Amino acid sequence: MPEAPPHPHPHPRPHAPDQPPAMPEAARGGTGEGAPPIISLRGLHKSFGSQHVLAGVNLDIAEGQTTVVLGPSGSGKSVMLKHIVGLLRPDKGEIYFDGQRVDNLRERDMTDLRLQVGLLFQGGALFDSLSVEENIEFPLREHTKLSREERHERVAQALEVVDLKGMFRKLPAQLSGGQRKRVALARAIVLQPRVVLYDEPTTGLDPIRSDGINELIIKLKKNLGVTNIVVTHDLVSARKVADRCVMLLHGKIAADGTYDELARHQDPHVSHFFMGQYDHEDEKD
Repeated sequence: MPEAPPHPHPHPRPHAPDQPPAMPEAARGGTGEGAPPIISLRGLHKSFGSQHVLAGVNLDIAEGQTTVVLGPSGSGKSVMLKHIVGLLRPDKGEIYFDGQRVDNLRERDMTDLRLQVGLLFQGGALFDSLSVEENIEFPLREHTKLSREERHERVAQALEVVDLKGMFRKLPAQLSGGQRKRVALARAIVLQPRVVLYDEPTTGLDPIRSDGINELIIKLKKNLGVTNIVVTHDLVSARKVADRCVMLLHGKIAADGTYDELARHQDPHVSHFFMGQYDHEDEKD
């Protein structure tokens, strides 16, 4: 696969006196052509009460690729995603972004990470009382000093990327489900992040609109060099967009490879998932 074009880094990391330590050399290797991974999870554990959701996840994410995270409900996919952007903190383990440890950062020091990572929530999470433009503009108001004209231009560019050119004034209630997802994606990319996280991006959409979202995921990687991490149950979507698939079972990575490799996997729990067959073991999570 050809190397993705370099993506501009619009938010250089500030040189803070308490900058976190660099990622150990052992955590840097083994991604792509020897390049360090943009994200690394090391021995990640997370429990909610008596429920152990993540049980030692180890995962490297290659820059400029689309990694799809699969698994049955309750396997920890969305929980893992929220750890990457700092919405959850691990009980045990380490998280690295671009070679720097980030799971131990104070909340006020998480801003730089979050400026580099866009998140598309499962329901879109648009503000119902704000117009399309105001929704997309919100991160620019919060995190930049751009003028009103500059913000408008950035919103226009984001809308064009998601194929909603010129749709500034409508409210979320006036949009179709697919359009709402596209507006939410435009908001996720308006700060020009290096990584975009997708939590079930095609849920609730018909096959045609789902395919439209898949095409946007591919477009962002191809044209902007974005690193995509997609959590989904949608096997059609996974097959289309994934450079790599990983499957979570019982809080751990059970399989890792291309879509076709996982579809032929010898583990019966993995093969049951890909064949859409009920597996009573999943009910034990």
